[in-house]
Amino acid sequence: MVGNVVEMADNLMRIFAIIIFLGIVLTRVSKRVNIPDVVLYIAAGIIIGPSVLNIIDFSEFAVINQVILAFGAAYILFDGGREISLKVLNEVKITIGLLATVGVLISAVVTGFFAWQILHIDFIYALLLGAVIASTDPSVLVPLFKNMNISPKLKQTIISESAFNDAAGAIITFAIVGIAAGGSFSVGGSLLDLLKTAGGGVLVGTIVGYIANKLVCEGKFGVCRGFTAEMAIAAVLGAYVISEAIGVSGFMAAFTVGMVCGNKQIFKLKAAEDSHEIHEKFKDVTISIIRMMIFTLLGVQMNFEIISQYWGASLLVILAFVFLARPISVLLTVPFDRKAKWNIREITYLCWTRETGVIPAALAGMLITMNIPNAELISAVTSMAIIITLTFQASTAKYFAKVLKLEIQPENKVRSK
Repeated sequence: MVGNVVEMADNLMRIFAIIIFLGIVLTRVSKRVNIPDVVLYIAAGIIIGPSVLNIIDFSEFAVINQVILAFGAAYILFDGGREISLKVLNEVKITIGLLATVGVLISAVVTGFFAWQILHIDFIYALLLGAVIASTDPSVLVPLFKNMNISPKLKQTIISESAFNDAAGAIITFAIVGIAAGGSFSVGGSLLDLLKTAGGGVLVGTIVGYIANKLVCEGKFGVCRGFTAEMAIAAVLGAYVISEAIGVSGFMAAFTVGMVCGNKQIFKLKAAEDSHEIHEKFKDVTISIIRMMIFTLLGVQMNFEIISQYWGASLLVILAFVFLARPISVLLTVPFDRKAKWNIREITYLCWTRETGVIPAALAGMLITMNIPNAELISAVTSMAIIITLTFQASTAKYFAKVLKLEIQPENKVRSK
């Protein structure tokens, strides 16, 4: 037994060494060829995984894979939360609320309709497919948009939507699973679940974030001053675990911890300047490694046989998803927010921004574990949606912003907190 544990540990360390080394090389390559690094990570994962070279097989490390996915997404959301100005967020709260709830539902229904017509599966499972891929991906959008020279209003809407719509996507997904299993659907019950899940996560994140920041800030309660980076990880883990234990959104809690950290002045917290630079460097390195791990392992675990079997029909579904479902969901929600004063160029940009990634991949994996009918097909379409949206939408985000004349001068950017 001890021998098996040691062997598994050695194998895991070998896998991590390969992934991190590949990630470093591919990050440099991505800057030269102007392709998002996550696309190259996924491609590398497919090549070194069981589908091609079989250098890495992560199937025996299911628990560790879930830890990487959960903590990775939570920590990236924490970083995204730090980029959010509550003053700006207040201006677009209606847009975010509509996009992250009604928009997700519209996207799921429209995509489900086309999946039903194209894949010829029962409508309930086609709708389930639409729900799985309906949410956007913070692990791509946060690093991409935090460094883009677009207006704080547009940037923070995109980042915040990616945090808030995960809860809606998961709730809709499991509501449909319940219906497929013979249960019933209640609009009121689902809305209550959404409010409880998202609102509870915000509450937990606010409390944990405030306490954690109080302990590392200036003042008599700053007994942990100098450990800002370490406290951030503890706060993200603590907020996530507490939230999941009481049945609310751990991802929302992690995002809110970041918002508290990024808006210290509102909470009357004075940062200890000596630890800020250390925290920034640590955070950037940590997120870099997390992204390498998440997306390379995503590629390793893709079922290439299923993808190759359904690629044609899946491609049609994804085209409908990108060019119809997302624009319809934006056009039926965003214009109703009069306070935000969106112009046609900004709305057009929101229609194009809908990269798919970690959360849909995790939901698809859960469906396979639960032995849901058509789960393998749903996983194949999800995998293709991730590859296609990251390759074409993420890689063209800066160019499209330039074409639509949405770029602003760097000096007008909101300062990172």
